[in-house]
Amino acid sequence: MGAPYRVMTVCTGNICRSPIAEVVLRARFDTAGLGDVVVDSTGISSEEHGNPIDPRAATALAAHGYAVPTRVARQVTRSDVATADLVLAMTSEHAAALRSLARADPGAAGRVLMYRSFDPDAPRVAPGGPEHLLDIDDPWYGDAADFEDCVGQVEAAADGIVEHVRTALAER
Repeated sequence: MGAPYRVMTVCTGNICRSPIAEVVLRARFDTAGLGDVVVDSTGISSEEHGNPIDPRAATALAAHGYAVPTRVARQVTRSDVATADLVLAMTSEHAAALRSLARADPGAAGRVLMYRSFDPDAPRVAPGGPEHLLDIDDPWYGDAADFEDCVGQVEAAADGIVEHVRTALAER
């Protein structure tokens, strides 16, 4: 058996959007019979390093029936990007920062995709087009409704990501 398929979600501080995506994707992979896919999350910034998931994110996840793990925020590294099979950015700024980290490894840069690009109802963006149209807004500045919206956007793309990974695994 080969190395596990690795998916990493990335936002700014790793306390809101990316951990929400991590939790949702883990649940979807388990439901799809792909529980051996490794899912983790990181942030571009070190400002929240060591902090737990934002309580409002945890509340929104729990309200949707997800188990909220005990975890701490961490900053993405060049090695994280190099070893992930799929790196899912929450915004175009995150994607640009991740591609910059992967600059020495063109293969890694090609594995950086926008999370919402897997949502069938999201705007269609041509390669090289305005990726910011696929940004998931940062709920940190908002209220409970903003966290609910974030969970909804993450869930809307999750099945597309599962199918993408299923296809990639079949091609291994």
